[in-house]
Amino acid sequence: MGTAVERFDEKAHQAFDRLGQNRVYEGELLRHRVYTRFLHWMVALFFFLALFSGFGIYLPWLFRWVTPIFGGGPLSRALHPWFGLGFVAFFVLQMLNWIKPMRWTAADTRWLRNLRNVVSGAEKLEPPETGFFNAGQKVQFWEIVAGCVVYLITGIILWAGAGTFGRMSVAVSYVLHDISALMMLGGIFIHIYLSTIGEPGTFHSMTRGAVSEAWAWTFHPAWYKQVTGRDPYQACEEARRRMSQPHS
Repeated sequence: MGTAVERFDEKAHQAFDRLGQNRVYEGELLRHRVYTRFLHWMVALFFFLALFSGFGIYLPWLFRWVTPIFGGGPLSRALHPWFGLGFVAFFVLQMLNWIKPMRWTAADTRWLRNLRNVVSGAEKLEPPETGFFNAGQKVQFWEIVAGCVVYLITGIILWAGAGTFGRMSVAVSYVLHDISALMMLGGIFIHIYLSTIGEPGTFHSMTRGAVSEAWAWTFHPAWYKQVTGRDPYQACEEARRRMSQPHS
């Protein structure tokens, strides 16, 4: 199964690499190839389409201004489940794309135990064992996986209606569907913050596909060492020495 997924994923990467570009300049490392970036933005697109069309349906007194964007209330209601299916479908592909680097390790458990120092900024560099993704990113990833399962099951029940699943199932599904969407929305806000202000330079990884070496040794030192063969802390110190030297 794992080999089949890896073969599918590599073929998808190769196909999309022929359609797009991976721009990597001097002092940068390739972080995400075209296929990964495509999936990321499609997941984001369909999530927000589903979210705002859903807001227009469930909170019309607050979001009535949204429904005209989708052609009015009835059309918003008709499109919403399809947006949801699009989100789930693309996220499943994203999950297959990232299933290997998202596996939990003992280093991730230690990262969570050190979360206070990471959040407070007491430690300028991530722990040396931090690989392609850190434990916080993995927690969010698996939270979205769980949310997608709830989102899909409850969405199907709501789509089919009480005539198929019964009133109680529909009533419970309304609550779980909304909670799942709000939890994922909260995670998206955290994701946006870390991708911009929290970890400057991250956004480039999902536009051009590349990150600076300084970004890599700061936030993902084990990954930096894996792709360059260099010690991340030594590279950081060398960069600091170069910056401190007076320019002639």
